[in-house]
Amino acid sequence: MIRTPEMDALRDRILDAALPHVTFDGWSRKTLVEGARAAGLEPEDVDIAFPRGIRGAVDHWLRRADDAMASALEAADLDSMRIRDRIAFAVRTRLEQAEPHKEAVRLALGYLALPGNARIAASSLYRTVDAIWWACGDRSTDFNFYSKRGLLAAVYSSTLLYWLDDSSDGHADSWAFLDRRIADVMRIPKIKGRFQELRGRLPSPLRFMRAYRSARGAAAG
Repeated sequence: MIRTPEMDALRDRILDAALPHVTFDGWSRKTLVEGARAAGLEPEDVDIAFPRGIRGAVDHWLRRADDAMASALEAADLDSMRIRDRIAFAVRTRLEQAEPHKEAVRLALGYLALPGNARIAASSLYRTVDAIWWACGDRSTDFNFYSKRGLLAAVYSSTLLYWLDDSSDGHADSWAFLDRRIADVMRIPKIKGRFQELRGRLPSPLRFMRAYRSARGAAAG
């Protein structure tokens, strides 16, 4: 999907107007067309903005959310925080920014769990955790580059799923859950040597979409 300021502006215009419709019609072409019309555009503009259809729309929405998170983290005083506090602040920022569209997030995860969407699901998850580590000052190029992102993907995924069903005041339970997951990571003194041990205690980021889909299916039944 070609990215230019003009094209991204068109995509943003359609998405902003379409988001209120996602709750009722899900992530569908109908939703995007309704968004385009609400924005004073034509249905054909949907195809121009999102030649990959719904996949492109969801991917752009998630990428835009990562960009918004990165901007907020850049403006924050992360240098004064411990690394664990930076990570917690970053994950919390990402989810708090998504809170106005929580149901759209839930439906996006359901869409990404469908067969054929594994690639975009994995790439969007990697993009989020990579943006977090980069904002938090990680410049590693060795094995730690991959282990840090793998561990954070597990922490972020499990926290995201918890947050989606959290009705506590201000999502306080989610932030406590997040702190516990980060504590699990920090208790391991040598990430490289004991990566497999921790991975066994946290949900696999490569399987969490399927787990989410199974859980939602069971709930519906």
